[in-house]
Amino acid sequence: MSRSASGIEPTETAPAGTGHDRRPSADARQVVLWRHGRTAWNLERRFQGQTDIPLDEVGVAQAERAARVLAGLGPSVIVASDLIRATRTAEALARLTDLPVSLDEGLRETYAGRWQGLDDDEIRARYADEFEAFRRGERIRRGGGELESEVAERVVPAILRGLEKVPPGGVLVVATHGGAARVALGRMMGLPEELWGALGGLSNCCWSVLGEARNGWRLLEHNAGSLLEPVIGDDE
Repeated sequence: MSRSASGIEPTETAPAGTGHDRRPSADARQVVLWRHGRTAWNLERRFQGQTDIPLDEVGVAQAERAARVLAGLGPSVIVASDLIRATRTAEALARLTDLPVSLDEGLRETYAGRWQGLDDDEIRARYADEFEAFRRGERIRRGGGELESEVAERVVPAILRGLEKVPPGGVLVVATHGGAARVALGRMMGLPEELWGALGGLSNCCWSVLGEARNGWRLLEHNAGSLLEPVIGDDE
């Protein structure tokens, strides 16, 4: 079987009428989950969470470069987290497409309470047991904040609100955050929560694409845009 450019092996489709045909129709929509550009806290490896940190100069340039690529998809609707790093990223695409940006706080990054603003060494020193449990993949409230399932419960409805405005065959661009995007991908593809961690993180200003199929959503691309970029930040 050949592999797509994104490295995902295409799913074989059953003949029409079997009830298992996953081929998209001509009216199928796409959702682009786009992580914001780099911030100073990303570079310092500080857990941002819902702290409202702006893009740094590199992040602004990343957003402008990525926007030129995403504009080629002909997006129909742009929605964004109301945190400034995601909003400013979305605005780079809005300037090229003349589309408005709708803000939705449901698209915010995971709230991580006491962890926010701390780097890995500080978290490990202050909250060693909690940090190690997280590294083992246990479902915990990082810093007393949100569970990943709770993040998915607010992010996915926010995406669906945006999709209500997208015409058949259209493209929704969602400017959001690494952790928020990952749990949304897992939930929308119907993966069990224990497998969400199998989805690698998004590099700054990279994106994943979901395609609408007849019985769910399919992952068409993951961490696209600059695959050589390292993943740094909250969702490394």
